Amino acid sequence: MATNAIDQTRRMLSLVTYLRERPGAHIEDVARAFGITQDELISDLDVLPMCGTSFRGGDLLDIDTDGERIWWHNPDDVAAPLRLAADEATALLVAARAVSTLPGLREGDRQALLRATAKLEAAAGEVAGASSRLSVTFESEGGVFADVDRAISERRRLWLRYYSPARDELTEREVDPIRLFAVGHTYMEAWCRLSEARRTFRLDRVAEIKLLDEPSAPPQIELRDLSEGLVQPAAEDPEVVVEVGPGGRWVAEYYPHDSAEELPDGGLRVTLRTPDPASLRRLALRLGREGRIVSPVGLAVSAREAARDALSAYETVDERGPGGLA
Repeated sequence: MATNAIDQTRRMLSLVTYLRERPGAHIEDVARAFGITQDELISDLDVLPMCGTSFRGGDLLDIDTDGERIWWHNPDDVAAPLRLAADEATALLVAARAVSTLPGLREGDRQALLRATAKLEAAAGEVAGASSRLSVTFESEGGVFADVDRAISERRRLWLRYYSPARDELTEREVDPIRLFAVGHTYMEAWCRLSEARRTFRLDRVAEIKLLDEPSAPPQIELRDLSEGLVQPAAEDPEVVVEVGPGGRWVAEYYPHDSAEELPDGGLRVTLRTPDPASLRRLALRLGREGRIVSPVGLAVSAREAARDALSAYETVDERGPGGLA
């Protein structure tokens, strides 16, 4: 199951309480209690010792494991009443207010964060007044986010110039925005008038955006369940293996994949699933010398043929010169 930072933070906060009450707890039991794998639990345990009650690095959680059981050596020290310096309280208040505005934050979490912020403000006294004059703006909450948010609230259409790294091109289109959400990055789900279909746009790939006067009128469609991640290839989809060089590592970021193994030259061997393997021929052309399709064999052969045809066409035009005549 895909886990975002908010889910992991919530789990680790609960994990601290759980471990305090169960010294020497077995890894298998803890993982089962939290509904996660043992590898995910070990990953959480790798992070917890870097957390503590001071931003300056004091009183960190002394938690370790012998591979079978988990030991917390200083629970009483960490449980002592927390005292924040003025700069620590200011930083915490500014961060809390910024996080509370993030898209994709569950409403229950948002309200809990706001209640905690209010209590901290009351305890901080004059420091709270100083922190209120500071603000943090996340990149996704810049002009693009503001325009999309306004378009949704005012039910207005948007015009976009959008960059697609898979095709390495900018396209212009009008869209009727449906919602904003965050899964790693911030996205807009919208009805695209160019393709007459639902599309998802990553906000940091919007090169230009304009709020139009036309009303937004997306068709009535069921919202996608994003609890398992943004893109969810089916288990029965064909498996494709792609090897990329250092300049093609972006493939692992852009395409959902089952695995990405490091190669000696700094590249990756990426295994992914797709209902339409033939659509990856364009990816092979885009990668050029920085990648190749390994399997299935038929797709690898067709990708090489497509590359040869493209190169042959390029050489023919080059021989004829700018005018296209021999």
